[in-house]
Amino acid sequence: MATVSGLLLVGASGLAREVTAVAVLLHDPGPVSVVDDNPATWGTLHGLTPVLGSVDLVPDVVDHDVVLTLGKGRVRRRVAVRLDMFGLAPERYTSLVHPRVVLPGSCSIGVGSIALDGVVLTADVEVGRHVVLMPHTTLTHGCRVHDFATLCAGVSLGGGVEVGEAAYVGMNAAIREGVRIGADATIGMGAVVLHDVPAGETWVGVPARPVRTGVTA
Repeated sequence: MATVSGLLLVGASGLAREVTAVAVLLHDPGPVSVVDDNPATWGTLHGLTPVLGSVDLVPDVVDHDVVLTLGKGRVRRRVAVRLDMFGLAPERYTSLVHPRVVLPGSCSIGVGSIALDGVVLTADVEVGRHVVLMPHTTLTHGCRVHDFATLCAGVSLGGGVEVGEAAYVGMNAAIREGVRIGADATIGMGAVVLHDVPAGETWVGVPARPVRTGVTA
């Protein structure tokens, strides 16, 4: 296998800027580059980072670690499937964990996941693959966060909370202990979730309730 000499970010996003900053804090990552499917970005700089071209280039950049820097978990999942079809080996992915993350030995963060400044995992917390933990999220004892989930800044999970695959939890939301958030569910900003949220539903408010669609007054 070729020696890793750089970092390749998939998605020209705000998250890509944050990941670049973390990479520099951790060590000299070598060249950092971005790929994105928007042709308008090709050949430009994303911040100070060059955009090489489309996501199709990822398998060809063989000497770089890969991180999916797309904000929505469902999009990260779709791109991961696409890259798998291209034959991208799972070991090409790397994780980025800010040096100020609290990560005890009883906790784990999966391959390809991102944990930004101020994230706290307390005890026996399991974070899956390609998860994004934005700044100052708190995951207390026994929480489990499945692959491709996104926890935005300031989210707090009580003990034993389970967040399903590709679920999205908005900024400053709070989830009561023992609650399960279903796969592909969305929790609005500032919501207080006291009950289980079924897969695919959107809940907002204090206390959080499901958003009803197709209802007329």
